[in-house]
Amino acid sequence: MIAKLSGRLDATGEDWAIVDCHGVGYLVHCSSRTLAALGPVGEACTIHTQLQVSENDMRLLGFAESAERDWFRLLTGVQGVGSKVALAILSALSPQELREACGRGDAAMVARSQGVGPKLAGRIVNELKDKTGAMPGGTGGAGGFAPGAAVAAAGGKGADAASALENLGFKPAVAAAAVARALEELGEGASESDLIRLALRKAAG
Repeated sequence: MIAKLSGRLDATGEDWAIVDCHGVGYLVHCSSRTLAALGPVGEACTIHTQLQVSENDMRLLGFAESAERDWFRLLTGVQGVGSKVALAILSALSPQELREACGRGDAAMVARSQGVGPKLAGRIVNELKDKTGAMPGGTGGAGGFAPGAAVAAAGGKGADAASALENLGFKPAVAAAAVARALEELGEGASESDLIRLALRKAAG
């Protein structure tokens, strides 16, 4: 799994960037917010990533911060929200604004995103309104438990474990919660393989 890239920003486009890592150029699809945060072409940059694999395509999605990636995973778990729509939403709203919109059930705010109609915006806030506290910037559940933040804190290892569960068919929110519980039990010093095994048992249970 590719969880993060650090290199030189080689080129950018409307919704993509190429990051040169030791002579290898990675094409990364990004929100406009992430593109703006990467800085000028030719300078060093770091970008969090999510590898998305489908039957006919494989693409790398890039995010300026891990919170944005956590929200991307949550958004794409909603029926009708693909990677293009999720990036459009993250271009229009910051993770904090998105959390607040979902928490308030403010579909109109989400509908400001390009390509998101009122019906889809309503579905997004209805499905995610009870999950906003588990995301970065949220208040957390009982005891302050915050899966997204816990996974982000673990760095690439946590992100890779969550991606592994998603590739097995678990929804992003379920995968993040399972990995967070596994991290809580094993500690951040656990190996990636042990983390994936325990997270898989917790997600399946």
